Amino acid sequence: MPRGESRSNPDERFVARHPAVWPPADDDPAAVPSAPTAVDHPAVAQDRLAAAELADFGRLGQLVADPEVTDVFVNGAGRLFVDRGSGALLQPDPHLDERQVRALAVQLIAAGGRHIDEATPCVDVRLHEGIRIHAVLPPVSPTGTLLSIRLPRVTRVTVDQLEREGFFAIVPIGEVRSLLSRRRNILLTGAGGSGKTTTLSAMLALADPRDRIIAIEDVAELAVDHPHFVSLEARQANLEGAGAIGLERLVREALRMRPDRLVLGECRGAEVRELLAALNTGHDGGAGTLHANSLTDVPARMEALGALAGLGPEAIARQTVSAIHAVLHLERRGDGSRRIAQMGRFELDGRERLRAVRVHGHA
Repeated sequence: MPRGESRSNPDERFVARHPAVWPPADDDPAAVPSAPTAVDHPAVAQDRLAAAELADFGRLGQLVADPEVTDVFVNGAGRLFVDRGSGALLQPDPHLDERQVRALAVQLIAAGGRHIDEATPCVDVRLHEGIRIHAVLPPVSPTGTLLSIRLPRVTRVTVDQLEREGFFAIVPIGEVRSLLSRRRNILLTGAGGSGKTTTLSAMLALADPRDRIIAIEDVAELAVDHPHFVSLEARQANLEGAGAIGLERLVREALRMRPDRLVLGECRGAEVRELLAALNTGHDGGAGTLHANSLTDVPARMEALGALAGLGPEAIARQTVSAIHAVLHLERRGDGSRRIAQMGRFELDGRERLRAVRVHGHA
């Protein structure tokens, strides 16, 4: 999967000496395994993070260092899966026990400025300019602590690079560039891992350098090569349950910052109401992403989000048709490649309900 650029110091490079040895030498079974050391093996050079940053990942640092790895999953003690672009594969048993996995999860979440415990057992954080960590503790996960690590691409992806990789083979790149130049509001949809965030980052880089782009994200992932890109990130409540700042409020705050382009990293709840309201009141050139299985499934997803915001099907339909000018649906193919599979637009049907009409792509 295309991944966003790391902003680590380019002069600080980490080279793994050899595969991690399991279990760790530390006699304390609760200890977090340490990262591999040494820098004398040329075969596994990486440009993603400095060695000091990789230390946060313990023995998983070797996998995080591998530029081919897109995802690392720990499904409880002794269950390690790695995706190098062609699907997650089970790795040799790392012999991590539950206490070690939990300690690593707590360490990574803390490094991202959040906390995880029995009261808050599911937490998402971003580390080192783009690595996304999601952790789940028992009893929410009956099989033990779960870790999901999504890794950014070493180099930032551009639209031209996506074109060379066949990303626009179905939906012409000229159509996408036209949407951006005409300041159309765009919704990118697709399943998890289909490349929505990476594609949106590449597309926003084409915006006029004079545009002020303000992005709102639950966990900041967009990496946009643009001189006036600003990101706002939601905040978790503290241990006393106070201080949380959600996406709904961040959309309202962003509107006070005079955005030329308003971007919602992922539409997932009631914040869709504020986004549609903004895009319907003169804020053009906006964008967002949404999880959906196909173009035809997008209206149902919008209705579900509208219900969370207190909007009925007819209200969300009218708001969406007016606010969103184009839908780009992405897919991940069996060989791991991504592409825009469909381009569509929203219309009202005879019952004043939302429907998506295909403009380009396969049915």
